[in-house]
Amino acid sequence: MHRVTDCKASSDYRLWLKFDDGLEGSVFLGDLLEVGAFSSWRDVDQFCRVVVDRKAATVVWKGGIRLDPDILYQDLLSSKAAKEFNSQGFSPAVE
Repeated sequence: MHRVTDCKASSDYRLWLKFDDGLEGSVFLGDLLEVGAFSSWRDVDQFCRVVVDRKAATVVWKGGIRLDPDILYQDLLSSKAAKEFNSQGFSPAVE
């Protein structure tokens, strides 16, 4: 299990995360706004009130919202891999 050690939310619905193995970066969570449990995030101040639950080692919000740290870790790895791929000058084929 991956453990979130630090986080910071921004008003563009990005969540910067740091994990116990040193991996860090941002994930976009704005896509979740239309899902019922996350509708409180439409008030961006609510979204920005994220904290790390040290016992659960993940991010939590008031109202009981918590995200799986392993899924966040995989999302972050995927976005980093895509950025590294594109920074090497490769781009997806366009037909």
